[in-house]
Amino acid sequence: MASPVTPGVPDLTVSDLAGRHVTVAGLGVSGVPAARALRGLGASVTVVNGSDGEKQRAEAAELEALGGVTVRLGDGDTLPEGTELVVTTPGWKPDSPLFRAAAEAGVPVWGDVELAWRLRSADAPPWLAVTGTNGKTTTVRMLAAILEAAGLRTAAVGNIGVSLLDVVLGDEPYDVLAVELSSYQLHWAPSLRAHSGAVLNLAPDHLDWHGSMAAYAADKGRIYEGNQVACVYNVADPATEDLVRAADVEEGCRAIGFTLGTPGPSQLGVVENILVDRAFVADRHKQAQELAEVSDVNPPAPHNIANALAAAALARAFGVPPAAVRDGLRAFRPDPHRVEHVADVAGVAYVDDSKATNTHAAQASLDSFEHIVWIAGGLAKGATFDELVVASAKRLRGVVLIGADRGLIREALARHAADVPVVDLDRTDTGAMAAAVREAARLARPGDTVLLAPACASMDMFVNYNKRGDAFAAAVHDLASGRVPDEQ
Repeated sequence: MASPVTPGVPDLTVSDLAGRHVTVAGLGVSGVPAARALRGLGASVTVVNGSDGEKQRAEAAELEALGGVTVRLGDGDTLPEGTELVVTTPGWKPDSPLFRAAAEAGVPVWGDVELAWRLRSADAPPWLAVTGTNGKTTTVRMLAAILEAAGLRTAAVGNIGVSLLDVVLGDEPYDVLAVELSSYQLHWAPSLRAHSGAVLNLAPDHLDWHGSMAAYAADKGRIYEGNQVACVYNVADPATEDLVRAADVEEGCRAIGFTLGTPGPSQLGVVENILVDRAFVADRHKQAQELAEVSDVNPPAPHNIANALAAAALARAFGVPPAAVRDGLRAFRPDPHRVEHVADVAGVAYVDDSKATNTHAAQASLDSFEHIVWIAGGLAKGATFDELVVASAKRLRGVVLIGADRGLIREALARHAADVPVVDLDRTDTGAMAAAVREAARLARPGDTVLLAPACASMDMFVNYNKRGDAFAAAVHDLASGRVPDEQ
């Protein structure tokens, strides 16, 4: 999906914003800081937001108390009269009516990341940037832990939930930033030039927003544009290397691969359960530097080892010593709902990977265990499940299906794993997860893993994937205690 607006124009810079009429598209964790920052630059700010709820009204009142800020709730389509620049928060589709109106009026559109990049001071810390379909948050947090272990002042920021604008305009002095960037954010950030960047993987996702896989990949590839030291790619995912080849980088910037196999020159990889570096060593053709053991990665699942290698590559590109990679990985603790071991009950392990909201993430999770009772389903977001089932069929002891689009997974199982027992729970009430856990326990044998890796979004049954994971954990703890909750 081509953007109807070319983001940014050469003759409009941050220094020109005083007295300008700027429209901010959206409130929340990105829109509120953007409005505050723009007002601080002397702009006259109007915030538009399609929804009009209690939370939005509270945010609107906070902003309007600043003076010079107007908030318009319930209408995110109409371009306010006199707008000279639109600053958008992530998630607003490029073909939104507001942006179409801006295109017709010749008004540029920046993302909140673009605004943050332009607001950096002359001595601002460099950005080590991470994107990819899956694993971004874990990799950025690993990277921050490694940088901290090296004694550097850093923060994990961006799409991870910490506004880049707040960090850029704050008083905290940083040496370097670990930055998570979504495809939405990269779409609207044409000026971004990171010290080094990584694309972890590419799989179909958010295609309703981007319009095509090619457009989605192109937006991910923006993270490499203008890189100074390293473009980090996934050897197992050639599409990520293709993005490196297409990028216009600074002279001397290197392509650095990461692999779960034995690394070649200019790569990081694994040799006999040791994470090794053959990229940032004196003679990469003959030498390898030991960085850490596989057991230092928590959890040591294959996809998470790949995350650790990508984080290590970015840290090494910044000059971090090998010992800091090891110490940072040992200190790292993953966020909840990411291949999180909840409990062992009757010899069966229960693992919460509610964050696996697409087939690519679910595949990585399923590949991590030998014998699995799989709890799956939710909102498919246009996904198909045949490849996932074919790849995982031999590992499946049984499957419990929940959610609105569970039928799509059931049909794929019937085509490719007809001998695997399937329980289809035709319910979306608050007790459905507890029922799913009980059914999974019935199918599981000692030594098996009951894995919540839905391969779908959660909003048909839960507010978000966190709530879905919480419901799974609560049901597992009830099972462990022998308590059977009342049927809902």
